[in-house]
Amino acid sequence: MLFSKILVAYDGSKSSNKALDKAIELAKLDVNSELVVLHVYDFPRFYIAEGFAPVPNSVNVEFYQLAGKTSDEARNRLSEAGIQNGRVELAQGGAAEVILEYAVKESCDAIVIGSRGIGGIREFVLGSVSHNVVQHAKIPVLVVK
Repeated sequence: MLFSKILVAYDGSKSSNKALDKAIELAKLDVNSELVVLHVYDFPRFYIAEGFAPVPNSVNVEFYQLAGKTSDEARNRLSEAGIQNGRVELAQGGAAEVILEYAVKESCDAIVIGSRGIGGIREFVLGSVSHNVVQHAKIPVLVVK
């Protein structure tokens, strides 16, 4: 099965690197296919009682700079792989929601995602991003281990 527009979620983790490798492999099956690498980041929020504590702007700047570096890594990987119809997008928000919305907005016909990201304890409590994407996507999702 060939796909014309493949969306791969990338966060720089070992699992997402494997997902990117698989997405590149799929994209190379058809020279006309497009590969979109999406890196989703979010700013930290600190809860205190029933509200949020303010986060220093310098912390948000550091998170944004890290997101930029992660996107640059993906861009370099596409270039090294010789992917001509590829691009890297950076988006802010909740990972699963942003991935699903982006897939619909961009008319993607497949999503490739790693089985585990860099979420830590939050993943355990809220459910994994890959699980959420699989449960709610309207297009095929390939989860790479």
